[in-house]
Amino acid sequence: MTGATPDAITGYHAHVYYDAGSKGVAVAVRGALEAAFPVRMGRWHDRPVGPHPAWSYQVAFPPNLFAAVVPWLALNRRGLTVFIHPETGDDIADHTDHAIWLGERQPLDLDALR
Repeated sequence: MTGATPDAITGYHAHVYYDAGSKGVAVAVRGALEAAFPVRMGRWHDRPVGPHPAWSYQVAFPPNLFAAVVPWLALNRRGLTVFIHPETGDDIADHTDHAIWLGERQPLDLDALR
């Protein structure tokens, strides 16, 4: 086997995408997620920020919570798109080759990561 191994992952980020019409849903998902797991919640961004093409907030969690948080998001995202990526130190690969999408895949601005 070649390439990176899972022990290269130091954490995960989930970015919950929303817009003006779905912000109330995003608030509810955030509250339920915070109540269910010891995750670190990022700021609300009511505009595209960094590589993200939509409004979003970030959810940071350690590798040992992946098996609980990601299935929870898959079942409880309430129609929102969630972009999930590992943290390995390679921002471009983490946001492309290693990424997981729940919902509609959206184009990222990778120049923001360079």
